[in-house]
Amino acid sequence: MAGDANAQRLRKRLQEKDTKSAKRLLARRRRKETRHTANSNHSIAKSIVTEAARTGRGIAVEKLTGIRDRVRLRKPQRVTLHSWAFQQLGAFLVYKARRAGVPLVQVDPRYTSQTCAACGYRDKRNRPDQETFICRSCGVVAHADHNAARNIASRGVVSWGAVNRPHAA
Repeated sequence: MAGDANAQRLRKRLQEKDTKSAKRLLARRRRKETRHTANSNHSIAKSIVTEAARTGRGIAVEKLTGIRDRVRLRKPQRVTLHSWAFQQLGAFLVYKARRAGVPLVQVDPRYTSQTCAACGYRDKRNRPDQETFICRSCGVVAHADHNAARNIASRGVVSWGAVNRPHAA
């Protein structure tokens, strides 16, 4: 994270300078950051698809459209969120999964973090804080992200249909 902050400060300083050489340097840095992002997204997508193919499972992911409008974060987290290329990662996942013959489905993320993966009970109060999930119906205690991931996986299985369902990863 410290490298991101330094890069941001340098970018801000160069933008304020507004000289021809500063603009040239900004363009070079932008191309470098774009290559880095594409490489990171390729690596992430490849590891996900490889693991799914190896284990004979499908991939279920959230539809990430509108995520920047839906999510409320503090300023340092906003910078990270807004600089991530979600659409590019999704496109890489789609083409790599298709090439490997791995089923991929995008599911609606609504209420996945408020719904109990064990009993299906949904309540806002199931999330007392950012990382904890406690079901008010059956008493299951889990990490909120793990619970949401299980809900996304189960929605993925439902989306594939009853015939020849792969396991959701």
